[in-house]
Amino acid sequence: MQADRQPRPARFPRFRARLFALAGGLCLAFASLAAAQEPSTPGVDPWAVYESTWFDTVGVADGLPHSTTTAIVQDKRGLIWIGTFGGLVRYDGYRMQVFGQEPDSYAGAVLPDSYVRALAPLDDGGLLIGTNAGGLVRFDPETMRFHVYPIGPGGTSDGKIFAIGRSHQRGIFWIATERGVDRLDVASGKITHESQTPLDAKGMVPRTFVVAEGKAGNVWAGVDDGLFVRKPGGHFRRVRSSDPVVDEILHDQVWALLEDSAGRLWVGTGQSGAVYIDARGQGHYVPGFSGKDSMARRRTVRAFHETPQGELWAATDGAGVVAYDFATGRVRSLAHDAAMPSSLPGDITRDIYQDTAGNLWVATELGAAHYDPHGRKVFSVLPSPLETHTLSNANVHAVFVDPRGRVWLGLGMGRIDVLDLAKGSMRHLQLGGEQAERDVQAFVVAPDGSIWAGAQGISRIDPDTFELKSSMIPSLDGRLILSMRREGNDILIGGYDGLFRYDTVSGKLIQMRHDEKDPKSLVGDQVRYIVRMPGAWWYATISGISISYDGEPGFVNLFHDPANPDSLPQDYTGSMAFDSHGRLWLGTFGGIAYLDHFNPRGPFRFGLVGAREGLPNTKINALLVDRNDRVWASMANGVAMVDTATHRVADLGIRDGLRIPSYIHRAAAEAPGGELMFGGLGGLTVVRPYWVAPAVGPARLAVTQVSVNDRPLPLREIPRDGGEMALSEHGRNLRVDFALLDFRAPMETHYAYRMDGTDTAWNEVPRGIPPSAIYTNLPSGTYTLRLRATMRGLDGRTVETSVRVVVTPRWYESPWTLLLGIALGVAAFFGLVYLRTLYLRRRAELLQAQVDARTRDLKAANERLDHLAGTDELTGSLNRRRFLEQAERVRQGAAADGIPFSVVLIDIDDFKSVNDTYGHLAGDTVIRETMRVISSMCRADDLAGRFGGEEFILCLPGALAEHALDITERVRHALGAMVMVHGDYRIRITVSAGVAMWRAPESLNSLLGRADDALYEAKNDGRNRTRIAGL
Repeated sequence: MQADRQPRPARFPRFRARLFALAGGLCLAFASLAAAQEPSTPGVDPWAVYESTWFDTVGVADGLPHSTTTAIVQDKRGLIWIGTFGGLVRYDGYRMQVFGQEPDSYAGAVLPDSYVRALAPLDDGGLLIGTNAGGLVRFDPETMRFHVYPIGPGGTSDGKIFAIGRSHQRGIFWIATERGVDRLDVASGKITHESQTPLDAKGMVPRTFVVAEGKAGNVWAGVDDGLFVRKPGGHFRRVRSSDPVVDEILHDQVWALLEDSAGRLWVGTGQSGAVYIDARGQGHYVPGFSGKDSMARRRTVRAFHETPQGELWAATDGAGVVAYDFATGRVRSLAHDAAMPSSLPGDITRDIYQDTAGNLWVATELGAAHYDPHGRKVFSVLPSPLETHTLSNANVHAVFVDPRGRVWLGLGMGRIDVLDLAKGSMRHLQLGGEQAERDVQAFVVAPDGSIWAGAQGISRIDPDTFELKSSMIPSLDGRLILSMRREGNDILIGGYDGLFRYDTVSGKLIQMRHDEKDPKSLVGDQVRYIVRMPGAWWYATISGISISYDGEPGFVNLFHDPANPDSLPQDYTGSMAFDSHGRLWLGTFGGIAYLDHFNPRGPFRFGLVGAREGLPNTKINALLVDRNDRVWASMANGVAMVDTATHRVADLGIRDGLRIPSYIHRAAAEAPGGELMFGGLGGLTVVRPYWVAPAVGPARLAVTQVSVNDRPLPLREIPRDGGEMALSEHGRNLRVDFALLDFRAPMETHYAYRMDGTDTAWNEVPRGIPPSAIYTNLPSGTYTLRLRATMRGLDGRTVETSVRVVVTPRWYESPWTLLLGIALGVAAFFGLVYLRTLYLRRRAELLQAQVDARTRDLKAANERLDHLAGTDELTGSLNRRRFLEQAERVRQGAAADGIPFSVVLIDIDDFKSVNDTYGHLAGDTVIRETMRVISSMCRADDLAGRFGGEEFILCLPGALAEHALDITERVRHALGAMVMVHGDYRIRITVSAGVAMWRAPESLNSLLGRADDALYEAKNDGRNRTRIAGL
């Protein structure tokens, strides 16, 4: 909601063009003047301090062998490898293959040590792994085995590998170990010891945490007592700084090194944060990022990463991630927030990695978290009591922009948050009185400039001091306020009780309500939205729209007419907005309605953008039109964008940054910078309509694992796009796992597959199931397996890939074998015909005898089935169906000869406790014993059966109610005195009963109903008793 901002009315095109031209000229003139007076400064995003960095976490529940992750890389095929305290994981976004020390490690590949400290991808698709105690290991994708390099002479200096650094020379890697720096030539497998030589600096201790090679060929080593460098052709020397503060930091433990795009070397220390060394060798202190009082809080800086957005991320061992903005110098912390599940899962971070799709991965002690910096078309402002720029309540019921450009958010529990985008501040307000526990659903600027907030009643807020005053209109204190707008000195107020007009000068309050007898009255009493139109006010309700023309009494009402396709698509209406072409767009619970040619007096012939046009949900809560004539609509379960010219619909998703799933009716407004705000259940969603994500390569749909006869193929044999895989004559069962390797929104990506030659249509993979193509008993031949992934979002598209599958024929599937088989088949056919003839003659002789014998058996079986169909399996008594059949015969006989009969319903009291205490088998024993006692009390012509569960029924022909009561009481007392034995248990029960005597010409159902009422009365009177139904 914008302060006193109306939907854009239709304009004459020529006048509008001139107006825009004049405004554009003025803007250019002022811009030129400003540019001449002030130097240009880089733009600062006013939302930066409010935007939540949303992390998705891959944890133990997803298959990690240990929650503590230590290193993350991406291999040549695009899969993510994650090192943990408990092993190594290969991850495709859905599935994990776990490599550890145990014999059941994936594909039988066993690591010498499960504690992985460092990873480095190799050009052949393999991997270098540095372990805590098992030394350096190389993973071979062809053999699916680990090669362990020796420790000591001819191998690494020590079995504890801290880090692996890539050299600029192909196939060369630097290894940081407990006893110094090593150099590995991958091609030859040769390892040389590069530090601790006699010519190295004497103060350089062996324990090396990190090693890196710079662009100039310098080798930098971070050790236990500082930073050392070896220039080409030289030896390791201590790095010093003329700045004593920086020099002291450079003597701290050095755990992380990174040369950024500007040639600066960033140094992460054990307790002193991070500093950088420029190309001239000068050390620099960074406020907030350097020193023991930095945001790292004396925690070890374990890794760096420079993001394309111009930030340096530093992973710390206990303070989360500290981010430094190169352009602004701003330092911010990305840490775990217990009140915000989307925050970093843990603060102990050991590595940061950016994959080819742009995701930033952070290794934490509670899983591997990843954040998509490209999904910022949409972002969320979330609730948390632990931060200063987060919401004070989760649910945003109203969004309003005041004349100063401040954003007011009406929240649940009487809370209001005010975002001053210009100052980057957020103020939390709490309404008092009866409004303290109510949702704040409306704002308006009063004639005196104050802000009025509607919840249960109306409060006044001073826009300067934020002083609160409750009960501005005492007569409305008990009413829920849904909408407010100002007209001169009057405030129009919509609620559940109709429309109110309040005169702020005289204090007069007028109420207008719906009157069924008056067609010109308000169309409905629930007024949810008030809009100023040319020459009229429009009131959106849940019963339609009421139009009040200036100076005219009464309302003109618009509502849905099933017989008129041009009427409103649904009566539940809400927000409205004009585009630049004068088209009116209207949100309803039947879709987005629009008027191509708006005329204030009508006629109103509405078009519709609904499910047929691709709208994922037709319950529109709020809509806004951006400056490029695109409609953005919040729905019950998401946000959609509609192109006003083509009516093309795009459903926003996680790839766009949309995280809040559900939205609140009418809660929307445009921010001063053109951002669109939607209030939701869980926070505020902000859409940047004009933001364009950095260009990245297309997401790759890849085969990530292949199993033939349940045995995985080596990674090197997995086919790429357009590749081929061959199945031997013994391998006919195929499973192909595939995934879209952008790791951005796995639950929003829809997969399908088809095998040309076997499938007639695409096989859709159900959402939530890891995508796999599975085939069994494939015939020999050549097939094309097609794989498809469809992404959701503004840039949603479909990606396809295919691989050839060649199935080698078995020996008996050759053409000559087939011809021989046909010949043998023909011969066998004629032989079988002859033998069949002989056989049929013999069978004809026995047929009649068999028919007679089976007829007799069938008759006996039918009699047995009839008996079983009428018998209760547990007690052996009549079941409900057979009992009702025989009881109906008794009733018909009574109706014919006038002999009375009674029906008794008996129910075991508190039978559930028997089952809960002694078990269901004991319950079955109780039911059998109860039926046995009841049957023993019956006469020869009485009917007794199990009515269902723990309920039994008697039909007593010729018995008056008193006789039936006597029999029932005998049964009740017998059961009450009886101890039932089940195993070691001794069980006592009581029963309640209802007796009803038949009264002509009453139906059996009516009689049973009265007996059931009597039983219910017995239960209510305390159980263990009998009651007779009234006649």
